[in-house]
Amino acid sequence: MSPVNSVEVVESFWRDVWNAGNPDAADRYVVEDFVITNAGERIEGRENFKAWIRAFREKIDDFRLEVVETFQNHDGSRVASRWRVHGRNKGMFGTEPDGRPISFSGTAVWEVREDGKLLHNHVERAAWELFQRLTPQSA
Repeated sequence: MSPVNSVEVVESFWRDVWNAGNPDAADRYVVEDFVITNAGERIEGRENFKAWIRAFREKIDDFRLEVVETFQNHDGSRVASRWRVHGRNKGMFGTEPDGRPISFSGTAVWEVREDGKLLHNHVERAAWELFQRLTPQSA
């Protein structure tokens, strides 16, 4: 059996789930007990993960995730991906859904099983910087 191309798996996940706006497509990519650790908070289970995706995407119109770069370690068990999200504000961080253009960067480190199924995703994103751009600053 040839090794799985973990970069291809992750980039397909970005395309089929996030950019296609289809959280249910995660069923093809992630294990049932999938975990995402996002800014230190754990979301456990595939169904909870899909609900989290839906809630996140509801806050951004015209959502598009741009992959900046993706690479894997020697055996494909870890994948690192830098990305940028583009869209329009539909209430991120409880702000007024004013339709302003938004863009923010992030990184994801994935744990990948030998068969190519995604086990865990560790995510950090430039949320503070985006929050500052969306909220008025006091003098």
